[in-house]
Amino acid sequence: MSKHEFSVEMTCEGCSGAVARVLNKLGDVKFEIDLPNQLVWIESDRTGEELLETLKKCGKTVRYNGTK
Repeated sequence: MSKHEFSVEMTCEGCSGAVARVLNKLGDVKFEIDLPNQLVWIESDRTGEELLETLKKCGKTVRYNGTK
């Protein structure tokens, strides 16, 4: 299982809640949201591209930073 890092434009709890909702729909991922630094770490067997497309569904600007 790889750990992927994403920068996500989040300014409030509502933003991080939107991110959590789209990730919870995947069901097979573990994630951590760092709201002050606008970072999301996701542990998953899915590819970074799949996770990026899922995160974009929250309506925020998202950038894939790579695996950690």
